[in-house]
Amino acid sequence: MQLKSNRLLSLDFLRGFIMVLLALESTRLYDNLFEITEGSFVQNFFLQFMHHPWHGLRFWDLIQPGFMFIAGTALAYSLHRQTQAGVPWKDQLIKTLKRSSWLFFWGVLDYAVRPGGLSFELWDVLTQLAFTTLVAFLIFRWSVASQLGVSLGLLLLTEVLYRFTNVPGFDQPFTDQHNFGNFMDLIFMSKINGDGWVAINCLPTAAHTIWGAMTGKLLLSEEINTKKVRSLVIAAVASLLLGYSLDWTITPIIKRIATSSFVFVSGGWCLLALAAAYWWIDIRQHRSHLKFFTIVGMNSIFLYLFFEIVGGRWFNGYVGAITNGLMTFINTPEAVMMVITPLCIFSLEWGLCYFLYRKQIFFKV
Repeated sequence: MQLKSNRLLSLDFLRGFIMVLLALESTRLYDNLFEITEGSFVQNFFLQFMHHPWHGLRFWDLIQPGFMFIAGTALAYSLHRQTQAGVPWKDQLIKTLKRSSWLFFWGVLDYAVRPGGLSFELWDVLTQLAFTTLVAFLIFRWSVASQLGVSLGLLLLTEVLYRFTNVPGFDQPFTDQHNFGNFMDLIFMSKINGDGWVAINCLPTAAHTIWGAMTGKLLLSEEINTKKVRSLVIAAVASLLLGYSLDWTITPIIKRIATSSFVFVSGGWCLLALAAAYWWIDIRQHRSHLKFFTIVGMNSIFLYLFFEIVGGRWFNGYVGAITNGLMTFINTPEAVMMVITPLCIFSLEWGLCYFLYRKQIFFKV
């Protein structure tokens, strides 16, 4: 199966790139490299592949926003194809509701099976995406100003909820374990995430999916390609300036509770990334070596569920037992084993995606 020339190849690349990074993270490659390089200046580089503990921003904090942003862009292209095929809005709504329901189901299932039994948790990115996808769909046909207004309204609502609800014990808007998001988790799940993640992140991060869908509409328009890139860069710079200004003044950048400053900054970086990829791949036609990433991107949900559910609970340990056992026979240094084993796990996962690609099997929800 060859890549079609009318595909937005930059979107395929970014989706695959993000999934490759996530798959490598699931093998613990970054953790191992961080441990191996302890005490050296290189360790600071691998630190960027871990979430910031609270107030601040690292490269890895941009992965989830990127995932949700390109989901919005892909939604725009999907709805465009459906409209061209004559699919009525009602049927598009039903399809989106089914997709959101499946995303919610898989997101809950991902966290449901624990060593101590079953658990109900809403912190997975798929449960958030279930909500943000539906919101982006419902306002997709609105004007640019109206869509932007909704996204900003959600960010303002988040600010109000965190700052002014004043629930006893949860009235410190930017303090871990004592903010409004933690309180809502007690309501929804009767528990608080020890790492500070909150379920109502779906409210502010809906802006990422909405902005992704708006970007998709822009790229589908008849506007000159260079002007599209210029518009994306301008929007990105404005978002970055606003986000960092908020961080320096009244609202700190905190990824774990998706503060408005974080959403603006991460959204700005997402816009810049897509603008750069679109210019390089779709305008300048640099399309060599994309296949490695697009093969993964075409089965992104399948791969995510595989390494989250199967990989983390069985596959990684099984493959690791084999590779580490074999390398022990030849007295391989432990540091080398800590790199080779994750790469072997990832290679098998990529090979599975390649097999599905060759068979033209693409799992979608």
